[in-house]
Amino acid sequence: MINRILRSLYHWREMADTADQLSRLSDDQLRDIGLSRGDIPAVLRQMNEAH
Repeated sequence: MINRILRSLYHWREMADTADQLSRLSDDQLRDIGLSRGDIPAVLRQMNEAH
């Protein structure tokens, strides 16, 4: 049970870090990696589904 909680916390932290990093990028930088600002929620959903 504790391992499951720790995994969930790690996954949540990983998603929060990704959201923070992506939102700090400029629109030009996001475009360079094939994303727009509106794509960030979809990226996070994909991360969550992969977990």
